[in-house]
Amino acid sequence: MKMNTTRYIAVLYLSALVALTGCKDKKQDKAAEKGYCISKELKKDIKLIKAEVRPIEESITLTGEVESNSDKTVPFVSLVDGVVTDTYFSLGDYVKKGQVLATVKSTAVNEMQDDTQTLQAQLAVAKRKLSSIEAMYKDDIASQKDLQEARSEVAILQSNISKTQKNMQLYSAGGNTIQIKAPADGYVISKNVSKGMPVTAGGDQLFTISNLDKVWVMANVYATNMRNVYVDQPVVVKTLAYPDESFAGKINNISQVFNENERVLKAKIIMDNNGMKLRPGMSADVILPINSQNKSALAIPAKALIFDNNQSYVVVYKKDCELEIRPVTEIASNSQYIYVEGNLKSGENIIASNGLLIYENLKNQLNNSTK
Repeated sequence: MKMNTTRYIAVLYLSALVALTGCKDKKQDKAAEKGYCISKELKKDIKLIKAEVRPIEESITLTGEVESNSDKTVPFVSLVDGVVTDTYFSLGDYVKKGQVLATVKSTAVNEMQDDTQTLQAQLAVAKRKLSSIEAMYKDDIASQKDLQEARSEVAILQSNISKTQKNMQLYSAGGNTIQIKAPADGYVISKNVSKGMPVTAGGDQLFTISNLDKVWVMANVYATNMRNVYVDQPVVVKTLAYPDESFAGKINNISQVFNENERVLKAKIIMDNNGMKLRPGMSADVILPINSQNKSALAIPAKALIFDNNQSYVVVYKKDCELEIRPVTEIASNSQYIYVEGNLKSGENIIASNGLLIYENLKNQLNNSTK
């Protein structure tokens, strides 16, 4: 009886031990199933892109630079000698036509005033002379020629006085100071004037104003690319300042003569400049599609692709705790997309930033779970 009791206790102990072990294994399985999750902090820094089927297109990329529209650009050169006493604008400012931009102390103001007085005195004499000749002409003492010369002299003096007065009004001249005003609406794209600086009539440009509603992108076309570039060709312009944005346009004109310094042809692209994001002097990449194929494939951005051990992968996102590593094969590429085939479907979300970090975490978790 005692032995039976001992056996019964042993069986109960073993049953309890098995039950406890089973519970422990289930907890471990649930922990393993939970897997890797993206943290809240990391999620703020990731970008999701949907894989989409797109026509396969190859492209070439030309270097270029944004320039102002020369048809809407006004350089300003001083018309008088003098010294700048003040400036009221900065590079990049938007100015309105007639806005005072600077003042210049100049002896030209006094000279214009003296010229006006001299011309007015000469005009008074010329008018008296004309009246006398008209009277003599009526009495057949003066000839038709004398009358015409007298009238011409009066007209010339009146014209010169008008020009001088308009110049004084243009500069709002007063005392010995003149005002330099904006000749047009637009942005100041160059400034070469400062307080205390001497200026000369017809000298260097003091500033340049340009309307930037439309700008030109001048692309460099090397001889090897000539066969792929043509007028009205659609292009995509990208800049370092806005790496995630593209600006669509087309080639409006191609120069017929190679630039002597750069040994390139220049292709002009006239761009609408909504938002004023394209600024003169900005470097740009000009992307031209070529050799379009009658074939489509899944297109993903290059930054979404992860290369590891001679194989390309993407990380597919379903939920924060549901991520998958998928192998893919590259079949074509251009400056915007890489075309792939393999275990990936159109419409699936893939991680396009910080993907390598998440890939490594998933890979490490997978390796640890198989040990």
